[in-house]
This record gives sequence, structure tokens and C-alpha cells, in this order.
Amino acid sequence: MKLFIKLIRNLLGLIIATLDVLTRGTKLKRSPEKQQQVNDEAANLALYQFFACPFCIKTRRAIYKLNLPIEKRNAQEGSPHREDLLQGGGKIKVPCLRIDQDGKTEWLYESSEIIKYLEKRFA
Repeated sequence: MKLFIKLIRNLLGLIIATLDVLTRGTKLKRSPEKQQQVNDEAANLALYQFFACPFCIKTRRAIYKLNLPIEKRNAQEGSPHREDLLQGGGKIKVPCLRIDQDGKTEWLYESSEIIKYLEKRFA
């Protein structure tokens, strides 16, 4: 039964991810200089996520629309990033945005909070 539920969850996640790619829209356009500045700032960010998680898809969609080259790290079971998330953030919960800034690391959970942070900083 547990395997069946996991299969259904992954299938639904794949369908949602596919629909996301097909209906994504366009990226935010910036001047080359401004985009380079954004790219440099985004290099200090990483999104810990699961591919089929609806909240992760929502967050990735916002990242795409804001045209942010944020590294995405798979936190599925067996991934080395899962342990990083647990050790750094204190819990296995996705999506989680790792923010390295001024020598400090902050772990931001909740898709809506992550999106608000990115929109405030980069929109």
C-alpha cells in the first residue's frame, strides 16, 4: 500500500511538473549588466527541493519567471544534499532556500516566504 501511494504521488507530481513547463510564461527581462549583477547575487542561493513536490514546483516557477539562476539541489532520500539540509536547516522540509550572505547562512522554508523574499530582492 505504501508503495502504491508513493507511485501515485510521483505520477501526480510528474503531471504537475509537466503542466508547469508547458504553461510557464516568459522570464523577466533585464539589461545585460543588471542580469549579470542578479546572476552574481543568485550564486549565493541554493534551493533544496523534490522534483515532484507541488510547493517546490510553485517555487521553481517563481524562480523561472524572475529569471534567477539559482542552483537546485535534490533533497530526495539517498542524496548528499538531504544531509546538508538536515544539518544546516535542522529539518528535512522542502522547499528550502539556503541564503549565504555576509559570512552567514540562513535557511528559509515555506514556498510563499521564499517567493516573497525573491520578489523583494530581485523583482
